Amino acid sequence: MPHLDLGVIGNGTVASLVDRAGRHQWFCYPRFDGDPLFNALVNGEAPVAGFADIVVVDGVASAQVYQRNTAILETRFTDSHGGSVRVIDFAPRFVRFGRIFCPPMLVRRIEPLTGRCRIKLRVRPTFDYGATTPKALIGSNHVRFVAGDNALRVTTDMPVSYLANEVEFLLDRPINLIIGSDETIPEAPQALVSDFLDQTTTYWRDWVRDLAVPFDYQEAVIRAAITLKLCTFEDTGAIVAALTTSVPEAAHSGRNWDYRYCWLRDSYFTVTALNRLGATRTMEIHVRFILNAVLSAGISPEVPLYPIVPGKDVSEHVAPALAGYRGMGPVRVGNAAVIQRQHDGYGSIILTAAQMFYDERLPNIGDLDLYRQLRPIGDLAAASALAPDAGLWEYRERTGIHTHSAAMCWAALHRLGLIAGRVGEMEDRDRWLHLAADLKETILMRATAATDGWLAGAFDSDICDAAVLTLPEIGLLRYDDPRFLRTMQVVEERLMHEGFLLRYNEPDDFGKPETAFLVCSWWFIDALVATGRREQAKAMFDRILSHRNHLGLLSEDLDGSNGVLWGNFPQTFSMVGMILSAMRLSRSWEEGLWRAS
Repeated sequence: MPHLDLGVIGNGTVASLVDRAGRHQWFCYPRFDGDPLFNALVNGEAPVAGFADIVVVDGVASAQVYQRNTAILETRFTDSHGGSVRVIDFAPRFVRFGRIFCPPMLVRRIEPLTGRCRIKLRVRPTFDYGATTPKALIGSNHVRFVAGDNALRVTTDMPVSYLANEVEFLLDRPINLIIGSDETIPEAPQALVSDFLDQTTTYWRDWVRDLAVPFDYQEAVIRAAITLKLCTFEDTGAIVAALTTSVPEAAHSGRNWDYRYCWLRDSYFTVTALNRLGATRTMEIHVRFILNAVLSAGISPEVPLYPIVPGKDVSEHVAPALAGYRGMGPVRVGNAAVIQRQHDGYGSIILTAAQMFYDERLPNIGDLDLYRQLRPIGDLAAASALAPDAGLWEYRERTGIHTHSAAMCWAALHRLGLIAGRVGEMEDRDRWLHLAADLKETILMRATAATDGWLAGAFDSDICDAAVLTLPEIGLLRYDDPRFLRTMQVVEERLMHEGFLLRYNEPDDFGKPETAFLVCSWWFIDALVATGRREQAKAMFDRILSHRNHLGLLSEDLDGSNGVLWGNFPQTFSMVGMILSAMRLSRSWEEGLWRAS
C-alpha cells in the first residue's frame, strides 16, 4: 500500500520518491512538473505498473538511510539465507565545466554485500499519467520503453534480457542502471556511475559544509535544507511547493492538489530559511525567476502560482487513469488556484528580494535598477491591500479582506521604503513609508474590529486563522503586543487539536479541516519562543520531530490522533518551519560547546 515513508533523491531537474522497499514510487520526467513515469504513489493500493523496484527472493528485512550529508539514498536488504544487498539511488549533481551538471537522470547501483542473493529487477514506467503502457525494446546494453513519441532508456551492465523480462538471477557483482533520456551512453556504466557517485557525494558534502547550522538539531536541519534544495528547479530558479500531486490532506477528503508549481509565498519562506543557513544562491536564482517569469512577462503577482518554466499551461484537470493515493482520487494535474487573486504575493516578492540589497557577500548586490524593477509591485500592493482575495489558504468559493494578505501588502510597502532609502531614492522612501504607516493603522483596527482585541483572519470578523501568527515575524507588530498575546491565546483555544495546530476551524468548500497543517504548528512554536514560553515550545517541537518519517522528512499535514502524515510530499512549508524553529530554539555554539565540555 502506498505510504509516505519515502526518501527523496534528486538534482534540481528531476526527483524520485523511493520507499523503504527500494521502490521508485514517483518520478516525473523530464522535470518536476512532467509526466510521472513512475506513479504508483497515486495509483491505488496495489499498482501493477508505474514503478521501478528490486525483488530480493526470500527477503526478510530492509533498512534505509541517507548517506551522511547527501541526497544519496541507501537501502539494504537481507534474505533468509544470510545474504545481503545494498542499493544506492541518486541523481547526479555536481559542477562540470564551470556549471551545475544535473541531467534528467536517475542512477541505481546494486551491490552484493554477503552471500549471493537471488534478485529480480522490475522497471515498469507508464506514460500519459498512467494511460499508456510502453513496449520494452532491447538494445545493445539498454532497454528502451517506447510509446509513440515517448521513450525512456535504461542503460545497464546487467543482462538486458533479464531486465526486460524480469528474470531472477544471482547477484555476484555490482550492477548499474542509468534511467533517463533516450540517448546513447558511450561510457561503461560501472565507470560512469562510480564517477558520478563520487562527484555527487562531494557536491552535497561541500554544500552542507558551508551551511551555518544551529548547534542543536543539526541533523534535522541539514536534512531539511537538502530537501529544500531538491525542490529548487535549477534551470529557471523556480521553487516547487512539493514534488507530488494529489496526496490528500486527509483520508477521503477530496483535498487533492497539484503542488508541482511555484507559489511566491512558499518560495519566500524557502528562501528565508536557506538564507539564514547561509545558502544564498537559491535566493539569487529565484529572484531571477521572479524577474523573468513574473515581472518581465507582465503577469500580475496577485496570481499565486506559476509554472516552473514560463508559458506552460497549469489549468486544472483530472488524470482518469490514476486511481489516487490509496485509491483516494481524483489525481489532479494543474491547479485551479492559478485563476485566483491572492494579494500576499506582492509582499512575498519584495521580502524575497530584500536581502539582495543588504548582503555584502553576494557577487551582485541589489542596486537602483533592481529597485526600479520592483517598484511597480509597491503600487499594486497599495491598490490591492484592502480589496478581497482568496487568502493564503486559497478558498475556492469565497473571498474576503484577509488580514494576512493585507499585512503582506504592508510588508511590500514598508520594505520598498527601506530599499528606496538604501539606493538613494529618498522621495520614494518617504512615500512608501507613509503609505505603509497608514495601511498598518487600518489593518490593526479592522482585524480587531469584531473581536475583544485579538487579530482575526479577515477584517470585521471573528474568524480564527493561524496565518496571523506570522505578523510579528514580518514586523507589523511586536510579539509582546497585547493584541498578539491575546491572539495566541485564542489560536491555542480554537485551533489546537491533538497537540497540533489547524489552519482554521471554519468550514470551507470541503467541510472543516481534519488534519493539522504542520507549518502552523511551527509558527506557533516560534511565537512561544518569542513570548518566553520556551519549554512549551521545545516540547511541541520535539513532538513534531517524532512524527517525521524514518528519513526525517515531513509532508504537509498530520493526523494528530494517530501520527499519520498526509498531504503532498515533501512539503517545503513543513521543512522550512523545521529549520526556522530549530534556529530559534537552539543554543548558541558558544553555549552548546561550553556545556558539552
